[in-house]
Amino acid sequence: MPLTRREFSQQSALTGAAVVTLTGAVGALATAPGALAAPDDAASSDRLGYGPLIPDPKGLLALPKGFSYRVITRTGVTKLETGEFTPAGHDGTATFPGRQGVTLLVANHELRGVRSRWTHPVPLTEGRVYDPAASGGCSVVEVRPGGAVAQWVGIAGTSTNCAGGSTPWGTWLTCEETEELAGQNGMTKDHGYVFEVDPYDRRANAEPEPIKALGRFAHEAVVIDPRRGDAYLTEDADKPNGLLYRWVPPKGFRHGRGRLRALADDAGEFQAPRCFDSGGRFVDDLSRATRIGTVYGVDWVDVPDRDARTTPVREQFGAQGVTRGRKLEGMWWGDGGAYFVSSYARAESPQQHNGQVWFYDPRRRTITLKVLLAAEPDPAFQGPDNITVSPYGGLILAEDGSGLQHLFGATESGRTYPIARNELNTGTPEAPDYGEFTGVVFSPDGTTLFANIQDPGIMLAITGPWRRQPRA
Repeated sequence: MPLTRREFSQQSALTGAAVVTLTGAVGALATAPGALAAPDDAASSDRLGYGPLIPDPKGLLALPKGFSYRVITRTGVTKLETGEFTPAGHDGTATFPGRQGVTLLVANHELRGVRSRWTHPVPLTEGRVYDPAASGGCSVVEVRPGGAVAQWVGIAGTSTNCAGGSTPWGTWLTCEETEELAGQNGMTKDHGYVFEVDPYDRRANAEPEPIKALGRFAHEAVVIDPRRGDAYLTEDADKPNGLLYRWVPPKGFRHGRGRLRALADDAGEFQAPRCFDSGGRFVDDLSRATRIGTVYGVDWVDVPDRDARTTPVREQFGAQGVTRGRKLEGMWWGDGGAYFVSSYARAESPQQHNGQVWFYDPRRRTITLKVLLAAEPDPAFQGPDNITVSPYGGLILAEDGSGLQHLFGATESGRTYPIARNELNTGTPEAPDYGEFTGVVFSPDGTTLFANIQDPGIMLAITGPWRRQPRA
């Protein structure tokens, strides 16, 4: 049942009309522009964060005092069980608990186009290949308590595996950020789909098939509502800007290992959002929100052709208004809803910003602006991409901006703090270049923060004196 504009206006009136009052009720995770501390500032008296970042003598990762890191995999250095080198392009990652203290990780490899473009594509492991022309896929990494690491291919022959999401039943949904069709750019099959990878059962990954019910577009991330079974997906695209999507399973469907793959191509409802403010006015783009705590009501509009045979999904709505957002990227389920990132907005959007984090509440049918990084010339942090909910409170975000790249936290009260800085310069002293952070995620027991540096392709495990962050 849609949330009508009148209902949303009445909700706003009952909570005091001003959206700030409603924000207080849901606990804004706001980062006001003036609250951004410099990345290396010392922790304040309330022990926000973990202190200043200390330069790494090895020139890889600056961390706060008491923290340390370990390289888990590195492209062209570490090897798979089958003898090939670790593939390039580390991206979205999830962790899963294994037996006897083992941590299992599934890591995307965001490699676009044909295999000849890359020195280290995902190996075409027999039985796990979708399109033999494509270079991307996922690797499964097993980290044992004693430090030993094993790695193998979960899926190969997919393209531009950017983000994705873990499922409540213990698998990984890997998303292709492309819209290439068979015959385009050397591909032999259609791409732009979601695939399921099982870290526990290699046999379940045999003969991979796309989950076409979840649409074909430039996918970024996906989360599953564990209570309702709905899926939410982000799109990183422009001209026009991309969309947030919702998939509602067909009546009687029950989730579980491999069940998404067995669905009909058009199963369930596939929809895009139509947002409106407390006055009932349609909101065309999320960048219009320039104040922390902004709340929009959400209705959902059916997508005409989710497989986008002739027209990209985001272009199919014509005069029927849908709400767009620039570079909708990382996503994580937590606190009963879906956090999702708009990495930045520039001239292609109504307003400019250096990053937003929104929270969709399926019970209220609202989205709330939790984090806003202002459009300043030199902000402390910019371009958030992958995201995770921290077991110590708030969010952890992976930076994909210009200049130095950071992992940084955002507390429940709205302040940010640094966790790590990439010090590996892959450019020159005159024109330095630092690879983006990706795949930020805690181990199942919360003791280790895993993260990737996409270029040159490094998976890291960070440990230290984690502690609960202040809310005030």
